[in-house]
Amino acid sequence: MRGLSADGAATAAAVEPPPQHRRARELRRVVSSDGTPVSFDEFGAGPPLVLVHGAFSDHDSNWELVRERFARRFRVHAVARRGRGATPATIGHTLEDEVRDVAGVADAIGEPVFLLGHSYGAPVALAAAAMHPERVRKLVLYEPARPSLLDAATMGPLEALAGAGDWDAFTVAFFRDGLRVPPAELDAVRGSEPWPPIVADSPATLHDLRALARHAFRPERFAALRVPTLLQVGTESARELYVTDALAAVLPDVRIAALERQAHEAMTTAPELYAASVERFLLA
Repeated sequence: MRGLSADGAATAAAVEPPPQHRRARELRRVVSSDGTPVSFDEFGAGPPLVLVHGAFSDHDSNWELVRERFARRFRVHAVARRGRGATPATIGHTLEDEVRDVAGVADAIGEPVFLLGHSYGAPVALAAAAMHPERVRKLVLYEPARPSLLDAATMGPLEALAGAGDWDAFTVAFFRDGLRVPPAELDAVRGSEPWPPIVADSPATLHDLRALARHAFRPERFAALRVPTLLQVGTESARELYVTDALAAVLPDVRIAALERQAHEAMTTAPELYAASVERFLLA
């Protein structure tokens, strides 16, 4: 997900670089435990940082406005999740499959990493850290999505729109009914430059939503995860959409960073604020 702030969706359109300015780069690959080739972009210099993007975005668009700053401080490995970059789309995969994808990238780096996940990517990063805590130095989670919100009443209409191939309506329905974006903000982002790439990611995002809806989130399973963890929240976000507070109650080494006047996409709507929050925690 990307593109909405407390001040309205048009903010993202004002700062998002035009598509022609995005760089085409050769992606590296590892093979996940189920044989899926997983691609990732690698750039920068410094301690290794693995980025796990959310839905309606990819390894490039999710981090475009913080890429250059991160590259000055970290050796970044931006994972292209299934259906993005050179990572093939797979049918019926689970969130746990993508956890193993991320673990494979971390393993290939060969030393403990900083691990950061956003939205759908946050529960993936969390479970990867729990699977192999020895590979993770610190963990950053920006508003991990709550699986229980993707119930039958929400998924049924989305599946119908996907079946009809109406990806624009699918995207509108998710923003409106899933993320509860106000109508004026939704109208603004639909008229902005980022909207076509967001809609183009919808077929891959459908598999994200299916995987998340099937995922059983049990916060108590993370009570023994002693990796230092930062939970980022936007002060304007609908907090009940995310599992931030459930994790804050059980993680033994955790802190919360409130991103003032931001919602779910601060890396796009306030990139300097967002990057500074990440760096203060990881480099302390």
